[in-house]
Amino acid sequence: MNLHRVAAVFVRIVAQFRRDPRTLALLFVAPIAIIALLGWVLSSSGATTVRVAVVNESGNPAGNAAAVKLTAVLAGQPKIQIDADVTDAATARQALIDKDVDLVVALPEGFSAQNRIIDLETLGLNPTSEAAVIPAVQQALVGAVVQDAGGALPTVERSSVYGSPDATQLDTLAPVVVGFFVYFFVFILTGISFLRERIGGTLERLMATPVSRAEIVLGYSLGFGFFATLQIALVLAFVLGRLEIPALGPVPAFAIGLGVHTLGNPLVAYLLVLLLGLGAVSLGIFISTFARSEFQVLQFIPIVIVPQGLLGGFFWPIDQLPSLLQPVARILPVTYAIDGLRHVMIAGSDLADSAVQLDMAVLAAIVAIFVVLAAATIRREVA
Repeated sequence: MNLHRVAAVFVRIVAQFRRDPRTLALLFVAPIAIIALLGWVLSSSGATTVRVAVVNESGNPAGNAAAVKLTAVLAGQPKIQIDADVTDAATARQALIDKDVDLVVALPEGFSAQNRIIDLETLGLNPTSEAAVIPAVQQALVGAVVQDAGGALPTVERSSVYGSPDATQLDTLAPVVVGFFVYFFVFILTGISFLRERIGGTLERLMATPVSRAEIVLGYSLGFGFFATLQIALVLAFVLGRLEIPALGPVPAFAIGLGVHTLGNPLVAYLLVLLLGLGAVSLGIFISTFARSEFQVLQFIPIVIVPQGLLGGFFWPIDQLPSLLQPVARILPVTYAIDGLRHVMIAGSDLADSAVQLDMAVLAAIVAIFVVLAAATIRREVA
């Protein structure tokens, strides 16, 4: 082994990195920025105030006394805010739908000194996040009722406006998984494929013809979008469908597909994911115009993909993010795709729902914006 030659290779690699500021930023700046963003979001979500309404439907002295006690105990908690305007079940349900409250503590009609039942109701669109507000409230409730009931524990039940409080993690995460991962893979494949068209000279030859830049971008978008539609159809079929394969000789029985239950029309879910995928196609074409190698396309992942995973409603609701990050989250396409998919798959909404219409309109606008940007930034020279 010749140490001089090894040193020469080492010096060459160091010089190559030194001349590539984008790689240095990916190596040193991106990890710090992402960890800082994650820490910011985590610290803010931990300090979020839970908005609670106490509803008494028992109509008896025991329920009235318990409701007063529960309200006083919850109001004394540092991260709990009581909404005193919500006093009946119908108003409470509408407050959950309007997202004016996060949790409703209800004493049902059968509540009494002998039948102590407390119902905790949430919206149900984001069960993973909503479950995080339950423990502190539940502990305070149990402590309050025990004091009045001579140490007997109450029965705490869970319910939700949409979906089921007993839904599996797979059911609750399906809208997030479908939206985020489709966006991620379509973006990567489009960016790399369009870059190959540039460095291979195909794009250069096209731009030497009478074909306009807008026509080129639109044609590529339709071409890549065609395969994106096939990918989205396959992903949704795998997530929503389930095919049981019986045992064949030594091969045990197995299943293909996740079999996730959706309350809404799968075609509406497909349309939402399709618009998200077309947005990823146009974004991938736009981003690839700034890259000179496939590695440089991948360098955009910490800038384009990771923030959408952190801010797009994947883990935390938008209104629980720091106030400075909420406007950023509201311009991300994944935010609207996940919101729309949750309304369709968990709440059973359709195209007549205003929330789904808004999500689709924003996703369609994002597609158009990045098509225009890609057409404006595409260059004639070969990279």
